[in-house]
Amino acid sequence: MPIRTRFAPSPTGLLHIGGVRTALFSWLYARRHGGVFILRIEDTDRERSTEAATQVILDGMQWLGLGHDEGPFYQTRRMDRYREVLAQFIAAGHAYRCYCTREELEEMRNQQLAVKAKPRYDGTCRNRKEPRPGVDPVVRFKNPIDGAVVVADVIHGNVVFDNAELDDLIIARSDGTPTYNFCVVVDDMDMKVTHVIRGDDHLNNTPRQMNMLRALGASMPVYAHVPMILGADGAKLSKRHGAVSVLQYRDDGYLPEALLNYLVRLGWSHGDQEVFSMEEMQQLFDIGAVNKAASAFNPDKLLWLNQQHIMRAPPERIAEYLKPQLAALGVAATDDRLLVAVAKVMRERGKTLREMAENSLYFFRDFASYDEKSAKKNLTAESVAPLRSVRDKLSALDEWTAAGAHEAVTQAATELGLGMGKVAQPVRVAVAGTAVSPPIDVTLETLGRATTLRRLDDALRYAANS
Repeated sequence: MPIRTRFAPSPTGLLHIGGVRTALFSWLYARRHGGVFILRIEDTDRERSTEAATQVILDGMQWLGLGHDEGPFYQTRRMDRYREVLAQFIAAGHAYRCYCTREELEEMRNQQLAVKAKPRYDGTCRNRKEPRPGVDPVVRFKNPIDGAVVVADVIHGNVVFDNAELDDLIIARSDGTPTYNFCVVVDDMDMKVTHVIRGDDHLNNTPRQMNMLRALGASMPVYAHVPMILGADGAKLSKRHGAVSVLQYRDDGYLPEALLNYLVRLGWSHGDQEVFSMEEMQQLFDIGAVNKAASAFNPDKLLWLNQQHIMRAPPERIAEYLKPQLAALGVAATDDRLLVAVAKVMRERGKTLREMAENSLYFFRDFASYDEKSAKKNLTAESVAPLRSVRDKLSALDEWTAAGAHEAVTQAATELGLGMGKVAQPVRVAVAGTAVSPPIDVTLETLGRATTLRRLDDALRYAANS
């Protein structure tokens, strides 16, 4: 049977990095083994599930490049199937209707707590045959009383649960709607899921789900419960640690492969290697090698990895992501050639694509004013001669290239008896508005002849009047 994994988020909040890591591990396992990756939206909580949250999941998975082979499936569209299996459970004696009222259940709980017993349903209606007038019953799964469930977890090893500790779980509410644990079991069976990779907060649900799968005569999937992600302070990851929507990382200028590279290294390693391409992740990732201890989120490490991926990515790919960052800054970058050229010269000058976009604005639009400190130092009366010399030599170039620009600046410095810095820096401030840019020759080549000469003319007027 081919490997079949699934990612099954609930659209009740943001898709954050904990969920993304689970999706990544499931996706990588399927890809490495030539299997099938399923996307399932578990939206049975109708009060909290929203279309907006569902769209964030879909958009986030698309941005990350974690494409699904089947789905997305929606649990709310499978209600007839759940009711069919519920009827089968009741008919076969694997489930029963429970008529205990909320007040009776509360009293049961209080009595158990009074004698320091674990609060649990005591099976009052387990063998009841007659309905109770005026009470809409819930449906409970008749969990085995004896024996134990052994969860052979790929990450945590064998985890044993005594059936005597597992009470009869509600699998349908009094209004007839099925509950989460029941829907998951039916879905995993129907979708022929072979490997369930999910957060370890679901580990306690697993023995009940396994008992229900056995009652259905279904094949048992392999389970792997991934440890949670903590903040640097050891507390559960929250917004203050960076538990934001995955799309926020997109908007902040992270490459999807950088975020995935960071997440795959949370609890898994391959020697001392830190930077992985998507192809390497697919070839090397092993769910069995994931550490069972929780991992700490380190935003500085994520930022470093993002910079590494930006520097290594082809300029065409950087340009693809740079364009919306520029749009967010009010620049409609329509010249693809210029976008790629800027990506090439600026990809080592920013830890995020947003930072790159902010530092690249002078390539796409004229700046309103010079950086005050840079202009005060470099656009003075003394800079008029080198600026004019460079401007004249550049205007005479037959072909506009970095090599030609370099020669023009070098000749101007030689003729004027000045060091390169005394010539290159005034030119840099003239064309970029600041004293920081890529090497002056590639800066001029990227800006183009018309923009460069026009800005040099503006700088000459500014310097002459300073």
